[in-house]
Amino acid sequence: MTAPATSQRARTLAAVRPSERQLAWQAMEFYGFLHFGMNTMTDREWGAGHDDPALFDPAGLDADQWVAALKSAGMTGVILTCKHHDGFCLWPSDVTAYSVASSPWRGGRGDVVAEVADAARRHGLRFGIYLSPWDRTEASYGAGTAYDDFYVAQLTELLTRYGPVFSVWLDGANGEGPNGRRQLYDWDRYYAVVRQLQPDAVISVCGPDVRWCGNEAGDTRPDEWSVVPRALQDAERTADRSQQADDGLFAPRVRSDDRDLGSRAALAGHEDDLVWYPAEVNTSIRPGWFHHPAEDAEVRSADELFAVYLRSVGGNSCFLLNVPPDRHGCVRATDVAVLKQLGRRIDDFRARRIEATVTVSSGAPGDVATAWPATGRRTPWRPDEADPLPGVTLAFAGPRRVEAVVVGEDIAEGQRIEHVVVRGCRGGRWTTLAEADAVGHQRILTFAPTEVDAVRIETPQTRDTPVLARAAAIGAAS
Repeated sequence: MTAPATSQRARTLAAVRPSERQLAWQAMEFYGFLHFGMNTMTDREWGAGHDDPALFDPAGLDADQWVAALKSAGMTGVILTCKHHDGFCLWPSDVTAYSVASSPWRGGRGDVVAEVADAARRHGLRFGIYLSPWDRTEASYGAGTAYDDFYVAQLTELLTRYGPVFSVWLDGANGEGPNGRRQLYDWDRYYAVVRQLQPDAVISVCGPDVRWCGNEAGDTRPDEWSVVPRALQDAERTADRSQQADDGLFAPRVRSDDRDLGSRAALAGHEDDLVWYPAEVNTSIRPGWFHHPAEDAEVRSADELFAVYLRSVGGNSCFLLNVPPDRHGCVRATDVAVLKQLGRRIDDFRARRIEATVTVSSGAPGDVATAWPATGRRTPWRPDEADPLPGVTLAFAGPRRVEAVVVGEDIAEGQRIEHVVVRGCRGGRWTTLAEADAVGHQRILTFAPTEVDAVRIETPQTRDTPVLARAAAIGAAS
């Protein structure tokens, strides 16, 4: 192990650990967003509020079709926009008349939240909620505590009526501008309600558990770190950087700042105030977040989405992909087809794991060579503390064309690896195939298909003794 890894400063960084809820969330890897509501009926992204509830009547609503489409892509959960900025509630709320109860849908007795939560359970997916803090219909918005009381009442309804929730997804939207009503959200109060009612749920984006990647384009940082300064949990800071106007320009925008949030250099001076705050990459299958008929020919391809998957799930992040149902209440056939293709691409990638004989530089290998793509708790590999260059070698029965390597840390022990190098051996000669800095839960390193007899994964720079949960070589597609 290199000298920097043994310093007390480096060990301080490695000592920051995730909570149990964060560990469970990270293992989900890929899940879906369903943007659906009054905006779907009015063909908008940001509704102005006060639209006639009679407009909401999705006669063909089929929550099982929605969830089955997401599951076909390999997703493990679904988050529903229970209320967007316009204020229209997809459940019969006790504190407002502006909900499905005032609509003709299901004769005013419908509950979209219940139907999606039940469908998720039937299909084995976990359920999460989005509840916009901004409400353009509620009269108390901007009144301080009175609105917080209203918001907490709705949050309580959602967290007590629909079973277990894995994520409470909060954005900081407040787009009324300097001359409009402005509510200073009582984030701490909202968090306390979630912790009390759904202690296993992560609070995402404007929350303390899961960090927004910083854009809605599906872009990822070159290296994503889970250990970052506590200041990044400032919800108001995130809100200030979120979308402020419905101008169609925000979703594809990628900021060039804040590309390094957690390297040793970036954390200098913050060692006494660090948190585990992992990233989520969110984007939509279409240009917009809600369904718009004009975008039916603009559904992203499975190839493009698979590339986002490799960068996010393969870059120490989770991937949240939005799939918006149409005004009739179904996911369009084009979207369904792309999701199935994406699921096949992911399954094919996993199926191309090459069986290998594993050797390690020191210690016992545990299950490191067989732990991917399997799930569940396995025995990780922990080299000796005195090992000067910890590494795992995967030897094949014969020459194989390899195009990727999957490596992952046991993040229950923190994020320890600061540099990883993948080498390939052919005829006794080793060459470098790929390298990166951050690893975390999972790093997928891709490279031009190369014929080799073995690959070796080395960790020349770490913050503490590395603890690897998985190492796998992926054969080139035929």
